[in-house]
Amino acid sequence: MNDLIHGPNTEETAAQSTAVVEESTPEVANKKPNPLLGMWKSPKKRKRIIGLAVLVIVAGGLIWGMVKLLSPSEGDTQVLTDVVSIGSITSTVEGSGTTKAKQSESITITTAGTVLDVYVQEGDVVEAGTPLFSIDSPAAQDLVNKARTEVEVRQKELKDLYEAANNLTVTAEFSGKLMGIENEYEVGQEIGNDVTIAQLVDDHVMRLEQYYSYAYENDIYVGQKVTVSIPAVMESREGKVVEVNKVSRISAEGSKLFQAVVELDNPGVLTKDMLASAVITSNGQEIYPYEQGKLEYNRTVDVKTKVQGTIEWVDMMNFLDVSAGQSLMRISGDDNQTAIFNAEESLRTAQDSLKDAEENLANLNAVAPIAGTVIGLAISPGQEIAEKTAVINISDTSVIEVTAKVDERNIAYIKQGMSVNIDQWGTAFSGVVDKVNLSPEMNNGVATYTATILVDNPEGQMYTGASVTYSLVASQSDNCLVLPIQCVKYVPDTETGETLSVVFIQTNQRPENAVDVDGSTVGVPAEGFYAVPVETGISDKNNVEILSGVNEGDVVFTQMLRSNSYG
Repeated sequence: MNDLIHGPNTEETAAQSTAVVEESTPEVANKKPNPLLGMWKSPKKRKRIIGLAVLVIVAGGLIWGMVKLLSPSEGDTQVLTDVVSIGSITSTVEGSGTTKAKQSESITITTAGTVLDVYVQEGDVVEAGTPLFSIDSPAAQDLVNKARTEVEVRQKELKDLYEAANNLTVTAEFSGKLMGIENEYEVGQEIGNDVTIAQLVDDHVMRLEQYYSYAYENDIYVGQKVTVSIPAVMESREGKVVEVNKVSRISAEGSKLFQAVVELDNPGVLTKDMLASAVITSNGQEIYPYEQGKLEYNRTVDVKTKVQGTIEWVDMMNFLDVSAGQSLMRISGDDNQTAIFNAEESLRTAQDSLKDAEENLANLNAVAPIAGTVIGLAISPGQEIAEKTAVINISDTSVIEVTAKVDERNIAYIKQGMSVNIDQWGTAFSGVVDKVNLSPEMNNGVATYTATILVDNPEGQMYTGASVTYSLVASQSDNCLVLPIQCVKYVPDTETGETLSVVFIQTNQRPENAVDVDGSTVGVPAEGFYAVPVETGISDKNNVEILSGVNEGDVVFTQMLRSNSYG
């Protein structure tokens, strides 16, 4: 029975059946077991998975709730306004600056030397004229001597040029005759300085040198009348002795002779080198010279230029009779003026060098140039100092000078004489604006100006070389219309595009002076507010003066405020 039911090969049949199933579904046969499915089949692990899922859901709900809670609710904005009121406003200017003594003098020794003695100490208060120190420096005296010599040379050079400038026109020194002109000078010709252009002779009087025997030494004297014989014109003319010179000339015959000089008027027919002899009558006898002499002109000078330049005009010729002061030639003075300018500069330089040398010599035995406090004493007895050594500084700190920096927005408010509050490390001082420098310093395109403030410092509480802050009242208005600064808005005109200064008035009816602008750009509500142009005045940190455009009591938009309500 059993054999009938199961058949003779039950195990073989089962194996075949199994083989058929595996062949018909290969994916299922090759698929790996899912570990989560295994965990889920485990009651313990399934409980843990369910717990984690619950936690994730709760956390997400909490986050969503917080976001919802903290998000602003729509409609929680508030329009803030202010009222135009009557009040007072003060505009101040603030900034920083540095301090220094208003008056300070330093002494520098420009030559090397040895310190002999020092009579003061650092911090001593001295009066003007108080002895400070003594230094030995032979080089200092040498510099003074050289500088004085240089000044003298430059002074003479300049004097000669001034004289030359006064002689751009060449003139006749005295009445006489022009001679010795060798060149034909023309207008436009270049001519140098110190060029002899002619000779000027005084031929109105002729001179004659005669020699007489010492036997007549006592018979001839100055002023004595003589008769001059001139063979060339076959005339004898009267003259006089103008000089008696007791020289010792020995003649060929062995006689000892002395000289007498005779002058005689020229009637216009006498000239140089004519032979002549002067016969002197004394004690009834005639005294004859040893030999004839030659007539000479009474005076002869070279006519010279005293500048170089271009001939502008000329009026000269040989044997021309001229009078004293007569113009002979005119020379342009451009080169001379240049020379004068250069000489003046050289003289100034020499004088400055002499001044410096003399000051340095005086500083070797220096006294205090001003009353003040000794600051920066850098020498001691016996010390060898090099040239150009700064040895002492004296500062009068009774008045402190503050150099204040002022930006370009505020410089117009700073005026001379204004009172200024100064703060140095918490200590307050009071100062006065002394001067304002309107030449700016440019830095990254920003202009900065300086103002000088003077501060009385009789007790010496304010230090020099330190930083301070300052503040001053630039302007003040009383009984004026005032609004908070944020009420004034700057918006473009919808028609012209021009930027306008406006406030937005809250009113039921459009004001006559209202303008059309886009208030949304500055957060103004579209309804109930109208823009009116305003003219502003001074301002402080919080408020601004309104000069025109609104009236006292007008309600003006300030800003939109979002409340901190959440839900």
